[in-house]
Amino acid sequence: MQDEDALITRISNRLLREPQPLDAGAAMLPDWAPEIPHTRPPVPAAVLIGLIRRPGGLSILYTERSPDLRAHSGQIAFPGGKIDPTDRDAADAALREAWEEVQLERRDARVLGFLPLYFTGTNYLITPVVALVEPSGPFVPNPGEVRSVFEVPLDYLMTPGSYTTFRIKRNGKEHNSWQIQHSGLVIWGITANLTRRFHDLALSPETG
Repeated sequence: MQDEDALITRISNRLLREPQPLDAGAAMLPDWAPEIPHTRPPVPAAVLIGLIRRPGGLSILYTERSPDLRAHSGQIAFPGGKIDPTDRDAADAALREAWEEVQLERRDARVLGFLPLYFTGTNYLITPVVALVEPSGPFVPNPGEVRSVFEVPLDYLMTPGSYTTFRIKRNGKEHNSWQIQHSGLVIWGITANLTRRFHDLALSPETG
């Protein structure tokens, strides 16, 4: 437990203390460029990178989206969605969405910090919110949004060899994406890219 607490402290110390201001994304390039540029400002969104504390160690929470959803159906994702006007901030939005999607109790989560903004080719400006979660009950998927919920051991995600890349072709242009395979499921695209960014910024070993 002592080593686990030290790891949590190290992760927390590497994160942003406050969400990056949305205007910081004004000059950002999206992870891929759509054929027709967007004419509207990007949509603010937030996702929860939940570090789940279990007796066997830490893991990260993922969801498998419902196949009936209009956008990103069937894909692996972090809990999250658009930041509503009634949300106090990105953390409030991420925790609200986590409750709506998998009944993650807000009182079970302690926000550790934030990753830098991530701009998607689908015109979302995502704030990743990192929280330590000590669940008081099981996670229950909302069938209207989530097909299943699962966790990947943090030890696995701390190993660089767990990540591979593949090329995606959109509108005649190719770009790279990270990919993570675990227990027969494939995490790719935005979620894999954010996981890898979390690895590089917060999980990688100390240098020097």
